[in-house]
Amino acid sequence: MKLLQHLFENNRRWVETVEKDNPGFFQRLSQGQAPEYLWIGCSDSRIPANEVVGLLPGELFVHRNVANLVIHTDMNLLSVMQYAVEVLQVKHIIVCGHYGCGGVLGAMGGEGLGLIDNWLRFIKDVYHRNEALLESLPEEQRADRLCELNVIQQVANLAHTTIVQDAWQRGQSLTVHGWIYAIKDGRLRDLNVCISATDQLNEIYRMDIKID
Repeated sequence: MKLLQHLFENNRRWVETVEKDNPGFFQRLSQGQAPEYLWIGCSDSRIPANEVVGLLPGELFVHRNVANLVIHTDMNLLSVMQYAVEVLQVKHIIVCGHYGCGGVLGAMGGEGLGLIDNWLRFIKDVYHRNEALLESLPEEQRADRLCELNVIQQVANLAHTTIVQDAWQRGQSLTVHGWIYAIKDGRLRDLNVCISATDQLNEIYRMDIKID
């Protein structure tokens, strides 16, 4: 007896619906992908990346982790980024956080959560750097603001990578965006942090990468 049979049934109905609305869709999809966007989002099950932005399979390359972090030693993330930028030639990288993020809330608390505490420490660093601002807010607003500040920091982290700066030095069109999603109304909000060239970075983070 097949386990999780209902999921296979869901898949069958989904395929039938897609093929009815768009005959030959899966055959065309099997020929390759050419997405213009890389989405770096949270693993939270309530934020389905393609659906949030209304894109079909094949139109959005996706990486997700707890609290949508961009950590320079995360080889999984860096491998996804390099493939997206250098092979797929995406034009936009979107870091999308969300209000009510469990990772952000966990980082704000003092309770030990186990192994994940090592991951969430990066959000604690964001809190520490912005402590004066956050402590000046009413307590009920701090978590939402930290979710926003976390996205802003991850956008900067992306722009500081050799992968992104290498693309800019090659003359490749590539822009990094910071967005946030509100689960309570399903709407995306632009945090107005957008970086598309090395000269938009603080000088200490600019790298003179040699191009052969």
